[in-house]
Amino acid sequence: MIIIGIDPGIAIVGYGIIRYKGNNFKVIDYGAITTEPKYSFPERLKIIYDELTEILVKYNPDVFAIEELFFNKNVKTAIDVGQARGVELLTAINKEIDIFEYTPLQVKQGVVGYGRAKKRQVQEMVKILLNLSEIPKPDDVADALAVAICHAHSMNFDSLFRIR
Repeated sequence: MIIIGIDPGIAIVGYGIIRYKGNNFKVIDYGAITTEPKYSFPERLKIIYDELTEILVKYNPDVFAIEELFFNKNVKTAIDVGQARGVELLTAINKEIDIFEYTPLQVKQGVVGYGRAKKRQVQEMVKILLNLSEIPKPDDVADALAVAICHAHSMNFDSLFRIR
């Protein structure tokens, strides 16, 4: 099974693509889609849509796993990221890929085994589980890979998290 994990955002959208078979992971690709503030907000959404569409066409994942938003005190940022997340979901639905959502607590539980794990613990486990020489940067990329791993570890319960 090929899984794409997404850490939603507007300035940086982390993505990680893994193959999960027989309880083994293989990294296919990972990276970030970035948009600069010099572009208008709608242009930034289009950049995300276009680049994510290219990634989905290239790798043809079986499932699309995305982290739910954790709202902070900055309402404008939360709204902007929410709109970007909607575009990211639209991209998957347009490619008819099953979508699964996970809370940050579920991602930590699925990767580290402890829902209150620190960010660094999750990053280290991503590195170990995927046999990487270093923690992927920026953090959004490591987070996206963690979402993909979480989905792999949650597949027996996948109907609980499916939104499409």
